[in-house]
Amino acid sequence: MTAPATPDGRYIVVRGRLWRRSRPDLAPEERERLVCSLMAARRAVRDAGRAGDDAAVASARGAVDEAKRGLGERGPVWWSDGAPDLNRRMAANTPYAAWFAGLSKEKSPEER
Repeated sequence: MTAPATPDGRYIVVRGRLWRRSRPDLAPEERERLVCSLMAARRAVRDAGRAGDDAAVASARGAVDEAKRGLGERGPVWWSDGAPDLNRRMAANTPYAAWFAGLSKEKSPEER
């Protein structure tokens, strides 16, 4: 199931928490390149962790961060109206609380 997106398209909600979405202005080719880089970096974190290679874990985490910044999921916000960044906050404790409360009651908290 797809995570619900806030009405303004800035966040998705996973288990009640807001997570910043990718920049909508990215060209499809650039988005694909960054997503591929992100997935490769996440696999590198996993593999380095399994190998117990702390230096490789740190390097791979840096690559994850670089890809997420490129996507707009970290770093400066990609919107320009001055709204604060609410990334990682519980939706119920943000200006999205009423919207979040109105999501289908049929969905379990894990689906939201």
